[in-house]
Amino acid sequence: MLTRKQLELLDFIQTRMARDGVPPSFDEMKEALDLRSKSGIHRLITALEERGFIRRLAHRARAIEIVKLPETMEKRGFQPRVIEGDRHSPPAGAMPVEAAHALELPVMGRIAAGVPIEAISEVSHHVAVPGSMLSGKGAHYALEVRGDSMIDVGINDGDIVVIREQGTAENGDIVVALVEGHEATLKRYRRQGGMILLEAANPAYETRVLPEAMVKVQGRLVGLIRCY
Repeated sequence: MLTRKQLELLDFIQTRMARDGVPPSFDEMKEALDLRSKSGIHRLITALEERGFIRRLAHRARAIEIVKLPETMEKRGFQPRVIEGDRHSPPAGAMPVEAAHALELPVMGRIAAGVPIEAISEVSHHVAVPGSMLSGKGAHYALEVRGDSMIDVGINDGDIVVIREQGTAENGDIVVALVEGHEATLKRYRRQGGMILLEAANPAYETRVLPEAMVKVQGRLVGLIRCY
């Protein structure tokens, strides 16, 4: 069963795609459902995904595949299609399974995409990663994401992120940042004078501005794995 708001959002997305061939923006969804903030839309989309009505696509912000519709909506006719929103990074095409040379990486616990959690440096398990995600330089490791602060760049709670170990970053990189030696978080990195900005990709979270000495880069995001 869907709540009234979940059904309204699904109906609005499907109707706009059928009419215009392009998806509504998050602002348009918010206005159509009379919500106060876009974070409410994020929660509704997450609920629809958990119930199997939509599927978000990795590496493509606000890209959603409508998987099914309730019976009342199916009577109007439905063909599955992809809803493509703003892209914050180049789209990544699916790789044929037979072409993927998989390597095992250690999953070094969980990383916060939200409120920072204590850094974890013990291997919890291993995960198979396509070799194409890994560069020939430096060691790589994986982390399980907890939180929704990076949802607008397609990183969801429960995803596995692949990290290349490095101690430096360029402005705009998504990095694992160690704050004050004990808090680990996944954020977009920017340097501004002697300060470091750790930016979320969710309007519900504020940018953290910290002295350079308090932040150490532990690695840069190079890939993402999601299970449905």
